[in-house]
Amino acid sequence: MTSLTHILSGIVGDVFDKLELPKDLGTVKVSDRPDLAQFQCNGAMAAAKIAKKNPREIAQTICDALLQNDIFSKIEIAGPGFINLNLTDEFLQSHLKSMNTDDRYGVPILGEGQIILDYGGMNVAKAMHVGHFRPNVIGDCLRSLLRFAGYDALGDVHLGDWGLQMGQIISEFEIRHPDWPYFDKSYKGNYPPEPLFTYQELEKIYPEASQACKDNKDRLEQARQATVKLQDGHAGYTALWQHFIDLSLEDIKDNLAPLNIDYDIWKGEACVHHFIAKIAEDMHARNISEISNGATIIPVSEQGDKKEMPPLMFFKSDGAVTYGTTDIATIYDRIKLYLDLKKMIYVVDYRQNLHFEQVFRAATKAGYTTDIDMLHIGNGTVNGPDGKPFKTREGKAMTFRDLVNTVIAKAMARLDEADLATDMSDEARQEIARKVGVAALKYTELSNQPHMDYIFDIDRMTAFEGKTGPYLLYQAVRIKSLLKKAEENNLTIADDFKIEAKDRALALLLSEFSDTVKLAVRQYSPHFLCEYAFNLAQAFSSFYAACHIMSEQDESLQASRLKLCAMTHDILEKILNILGIHIPEKM
Repeated sequence: MTSLTHILSGIVGDVFDKLELPKDLGTVKVSDRPDLAQFQCNGAMAAAKIAKKNPREIAQTICDALLQNDIFSKIEIAGPGFINLNLTDEFLQSHLKSMNTDDRYGVPILGEGQIILDYGGMNVAKAMHVGHFRPNVIGDCLRSLLRFAGYDALGDVHLGDWGLQMGQIISEFEIRHPDWPYFDKSYKGNYPPEPLFTYQELEKIYPEASQACKDNKDRLEQARQATVKLQDGHAGYTALWQHFIDLSLEDIKDNLAPLNIDYDIWKGEACVHHFIAKIAEDMHARNISEISNGATIIPVSEQGDKKEMPPLMFFKSDGAVTYGTTDIATIYDRIKLYLDLKKMIYVVDYRQNLHFEQVFRAATKAGYTTDIDMLHIGNGTVNGPDGKPFKTREGKAMTFRDLVNTVIAKAMARLDEADLATDMSDEARQEIARKVGVAALKYTELSNQPHMDYIFDIDRMTAFEGKTGPYLLYQAVRIKSLLKKAEENNLTIADDFKIEAKDRALALLLSEFSDTVKLAVRQYSPHFLCEYAFNLAQAFSSFYAACHIMSEQDESLQASRLKLCAMTHDILEKILNILGIHIPEKM
């Protein structure tokens, strides 16, 4: 099935076509003024320029033709030539019935094939911080959205597990623990299966090693030598490095678990290291790369560029790899592994836009991505009240874990204030607080356009009223409770609909679900879903206040209204699931 706007655009577009005017001028959208009409078409103005006639004259001709169709209860011209349209309740009822026969409520399969979303970028041995919050939440939501749209969408953590920082840590451990078997050249046995240190110790040693290398050139050279040995396959260093990976992945998964965020691909930069020499040789042979001041670069400027486009550095002058090197190698790896790959989407800080433009152009120039779309969705920052990146009260960068735990604790306080879930065990109540906190965090994040910065306001985001995640949860639980009472009272939920004036706004809004999903997919922006979910929750609240439901004496009207409640809950649940928000059974 299709959406109401699609059906109406087809009908109105056919009228334009019969007048030998572009059919797409008949596009119909939901009215900007719902107090005046349900739908509108603005094509008469553009058509008038083509036909060299007055816009209202064109609009009147369109309206006269549409009067032959009995699905409209109102057709009128407004302003310079806007065409306002209302549907009959009978047609709306039949459309709702069609929606109700589809478990996707009219959302078609929008695409197929594989899409890889790169939204991690966490580093080994470094604590996740507030800067990791936005790409993880946005990327995970886009993965869910694109899966709902029909794609085989895969999330890739793209772990930062290679390079000089690994040599810095290895060499620091060697200085502190020279007796460990990893550093014994004559050692031939199996290395310890479990690390001889904790993640907390690893996390602490990283900045200390980094600072030591900044302060001492000899110490830096020692780290570089350790890096070379690791990349050349030194057995002891590799075993030690694997402990870094294992501990870091465990910590990352522990950080992400409360937010229900996961990945399909748990690979790091090291996984593509063996491709680099082959890629470099290939690019050199095909004159794609060149040498400049001892460095290997890939020129990526194009005719028509409106700003300077520097070349991508593939090797530094000392032969060291760059982020560009591993990004190109990762692309190469993906196209070899995923044969149905259609797109690669990178959800990374918007300040990396130039880097990704260079990488995409270089990959295209090399012929790796000829049939693959490459997209960088740049995210802004989470800021404090001062407009600067959010920090703790002590002025330190807030960790990812502290951010999540702080909001969950605030959610528990909100439950106390509202006297909610008081009849539950402490464990069950804590789980509800987690779900409320996650809803607060994710809805706040996803209701903003990805590229925009926003202010972290914990009081606003955790409120049970206003445009917040907790408000949506409250409304969803409220509807679920109403439907449960209806079931306990053996009330009928309709297969047919009976729409009256008080039901109409909610019924029309339900019909917009398909268009909203299409828009969110087309723009790669969940904020359209967030806005729609809030509007739907508000429309239900108004419907609930204005209509008799449980007490309605007309059984067919009662059954229809209960069905509207069920559809509202189901669509809210589908949206919240896409957003990564789970609805509690009760609150």
